[in-house]
Amino acid sequence: MQSWGDSSRFTTRATRREPTKSGVLGLLAAAQGRRRTDSIEDLLSLRFGVRTDQPGSVVRDFQTAMDWSHPKKDGSVNSMPLSNRYYLADAIFVAAVEGDPSLLHALDEAITEPVFPLYLGRRSCPTEGRVSLGVRDGDLLTVLANEPWHAKPWHQRRLPRSVRLQIAYDTESGQVGDTVRDIPLSFDPQRREYGWRDITTTTTTVDNPHGNDEPDWFAGLEGA
Repeated sequence: MQSWGDSSRFTTRATRREPTKSGVLGLLAAAQGRRRTDSIEDLLSLRFGVRTDQPGSVVRDFQTAMDWSHPKKDGSVNSMPLSNRYYLADAIFVAAVEGDPSLLHALDEAITEPVFPLYLGRRSCPTEGRVSLGVRDGDLLTVLANEPWHAKPWHQRRLPRSVRLQIAYDTESGQVGDTVRDIPLSFDPQRREYGWRDITTTTTTVDNPHGNDEPDWFAGLEGA
């Protein structure tokens, strides 16, 4: 389970369909033991990209709460605002950062023995199993294109023998992309601040030895 919000406010907490740069940089900062008020200027220099290996599905958690910490004289309590929180279930991504090799090796080492707990976006989504795939040589897009496909076998069996995977990444100079508020200028809870970044997408094609080019007639009924 994971959830990557970039514009959620108040009682509706949405998730993007892929990890955010602010969420991944926050995970890296936590691994190194940086506190929310510490500088993350070096992390902001990293170029970011993410490949969607298994898109998963969006699920909604409708939450109710009661303010038991402030009971009334008659013993009753006030209801808190109702909220809708959205998550990604069964999703698998390969996220990559490109930058100074010494910084990348230090981050990789920190992830293997993180100082603070690591989360996939929100605190309710702790990581499990292997988090880092290690450090690779090459530019961001080449590394993401060459990394083996990590989708689960049950997902692979539902797809054709040739599959296109989407890669979303920081735009390069001269490229046009979508603008999102996803640069963490400060994680300080007293003054959280985010800047804007441009994202563009491309695809890479992988062979699927477990695939089947016969149409999956039942797949169309799942959303009904």
